[in-house]
Amino acid sequence: MNAQPSHRIEHDLLGDREIPAAAYYGVHTLRALENFDITGISIAVYPDLIRALAQIKKAAAQANQQLGLLDAVRADAIVAACNEVIDNRLHQEFVVDVIQGGAGTSTNMNANEVIANRALEILGHAKGDFKHLHPNEHVNMSQSTNDVYPTALKLATYVGIFRLVDAMAYLRRAFERKAEEFADVLKMGRTQLQDAVPMTLGQEFSTYAVMLGEDEERLKEAALLIREMNLGATAIGTGINAHPDYAPLVCRRLAEISGVPVVTAPNLIEATQDCGSFVQLSGVLKRVAVKLSKVCNDLRLLSSGPRAGFGEINLPPRQAGSSIMPGKVNPVIPEVVNQIAFEVIGNDTTVTFAAEAGQLQLNAFEPIIAHSLFKSVLHLGKGCKTLADYCVDGITANRETLRASVERSIGIVTALNPYIGYANATEIAAEAHLSGRGVAEIVLERKLMSPEQLADVLRPEVLTRPQMIPTQAA
Repeated sequence: MNAQPSHRIEHDLLGDREIPAAAYYGVHTLRALENFDITGISIAVYPDLIRALAQIKKAAAQANQQLGLLDAVRADAIVAACNEVIDNRLHQEFVVDVIQGGAGTSTNMNANEVIANRALEILGHAKGDFKHLHPNEHVNMSQSTNDVYPTALKLATYVGIFRLVDAMAYLRRAFERKAEEFADVLKMGRTQLQDAVPMTLGQEFSTYAVMLGEDEERLKEAALLIREMNLGATAIGTGINAHPDYAPLVCRRLAEISGVPVVTAPNLIEATQDCGSFVQLSGVLKRVAVKLSKVCNDLRLLSSGPRAGFGEINLPPRQAGSSIMPGKVNPVIPEVVNQIAFEVIGNDTTVTFAAEAGQLQLNAFEPIIAHSLFKSVLHLGKGCKTLADYCVDGITANRETLRASVERSIGIVTALNPYIGYANATEIAAEAHLSGRGVAEIVLERKLMSPEQLADVLRPEVLTRPQMIPTQAA
């Protein structure tokens, strides 16, 4: 009995190459594997991108069949192969590096070859027997890398945006729960790390929820720009080698298949060279990262100690913090989210330079834009879930520490200013600072307010929200 061959021969303009017989990818992908051994990370790490590529190829096959350009037998086989990829099969065959030259051609050809070879099998032919169904002539019909790749990037990013929005909402709700739990916990607010005026810990945590909620809306706005596709533009936006009715038809098909409300760009030449929507999205992701990092800075500072720091809140202990200092526990969850934020800020710089580096009718650097955006969206989403589950949900307040800091703080003199006057308040603040005595003690000693008046003014509900104040006598 003859053994099955271990390789098959495929040909391209550079010559013949041996391809592993079991592989669904072909010669173009093989050359990309050899040329772009850069990160060791294949595009399969981004399943949304792989599914988007298959959705585009499926939409194209259906549109080309409807326009009479592709026969039903081949179209049905291509659609069946695409459906398998959409259902998360064959993703291991998408092997090219996430960073590649050629404006994404290697990714597009990887998809064309995998889908073509699987379609050949469905038709009863051997992989590589391209006289029956060809990666370029049939799977890539009416397409170019220059419209397929950015469309796939936008589709995948659109899905990722709303996954990130959900993760941010999850974290926002965790902060909202803590804001409610800490609504009655009085503490000192600070500006420039100096005592300011009293507030509640609940107010402090509510700001984190609001910050996240604002950026959920900004991400949804960015998604509106991502919906605009250049599919049908082919090489540079003129639509060469595509039917006049192809662009609107394939867009409708893609919307039906993907569930994403895609629209065709009004000017396909502009859309093929302009990466503005990616820059806009990346800027919003950076905004999210900056805010999230600021929140984590606060959590680390407020929990610092436990004896020699602020010690106002306790973060749940997640792991031993030192190989040499027994008993030390570090704020590892905020720290990892800080690092995600640093990465996202760097990714934004990469996207900015890559978008700026485009020339004339095409931007050749969309692969690094894709890699940067996908990392940012994915890691921010995981960071939000991690911060909510492993940190925020378990935070507790050191209520006595917080109350004591208010009582001994000179900052509460600001609340007395409307009642005793700025000059008196200034003198009391200076004396309290020099003597170490409490503000309330000095106010009572000088008989500037009665004990009843002072107690009323220093109530949490008075100290932490606007109040009607007395008019100073002339």
